[in-house]
Amino acid sequence: MKTELNQIYAQEPLSRQAAFEMLSRIGNGEAGDVEIAAVVSAINMRPAVLSEIEGFRDAMLNLAKPIDIGGRETIDIVGTGGDGKNTFNISTLSSMVVAGAGYQVTKHGSYGVSSSVGSSDVLIALGYEFTNDEDTLLRTLDQAGICFFHAPLFHPAMKNVAPVRKTLQVRSFFNLLGPLLNPAKPKYQLFGTYNLEVSRIYDYLLQDQLDREYNIVHALDGYDEISLTGKASVRSRTSQRLLAPLDFGLPQLTPASLHGGDTAEEGKAIFLAVLENRGTDAQRQVVCANAGLAIHTIHPERSLPDCVAEAAESLASGKAREVLRKLVR
Repeated sequence: MKTELNQIYAQEPLSRQAAFEMLSRIGNGEAGDVEIAAVVSAINMRPAVLSEIEGFRDAMLNLAKPIDIGGRETIDIVGTGGDGKNTFNISTLSSMVVAGAGYQVTKHGSYGVSSSVGSSDVLIALGYEFTNDEDTLLRTLDQAGICFFHAPLFHPAMKNVAPVRKTLQVRSFFNLLGPLLNPAKPKYQLFGTYNLEVSRIYDYLLQDQLDREYNIVHALDGYDEISLTGKASVRSRTSQRLLAPLDFGLPQLTPASLHGGDTAEEGKAIFLAVLENRGTDAQRQVVCANAGLAIHTIHPERSLPDCVAEAAESLASGKAREVLRKLVR
């Protein structure tokens, strides 16, 4: 580990193999908290490097608990987090809306680290019990249209890292890795990233995965999702474009209108209000924008406003709320 740390401190990128070996040692419990904190801090001091992210991803997937979803074509809506915006849980709400529209969602997520309330925090507050039992998850997927992969149950290597991340409470390369580690390896993914460089890295990583379709989002004012507060960069395998709120058929929003709760209970209250059509217009619109882009990822031949309208119908009709009811049941 000392050699790799010296290399990182010297601003020299690790090779894919060196990064794989370093994170494998961390995952196997061969590194102490001080060493882990040193690695996180050192890598945070410079931009992410493609070879390192490839190696870290390879190590995490190699150590992960696999799951076989039996050929189901599913989608995940997931962000890196770490944008410092403390929005309400837009990606998880969007997942419920997409499932309510009739698509199968395999959602991957965890506790909040750099934000107050992560997807796992909200689901715990709502009464959902995490599991990594394959039969239970597939039954839930078929009955509710969605299942949730709580990252610590599928990535045991994270138990060695979680205390350090929670103590530091800063964005790290683990934020960058999380969206790439869905154990179901879904056919479709809508990624949100905290900066344009990470979007570019994701695009490089995914270009050769021809069995996966994706869109990668970064709002130019810093959000790791479609925020409707301005334009957003959206990358896919075949295009790069800037989307404004009007491209979704929706108005521009203010940052204050997207603020989330500071506790899991506050996050739960917002979550239920949106699903029960008691949320604000801004909350509903931003959820429908992200859910609409997810549907557009599955059906790129459809217009964005039509996909947003499909998401809005799922929300307004109560279908999305029913998804949550079935999930926690």
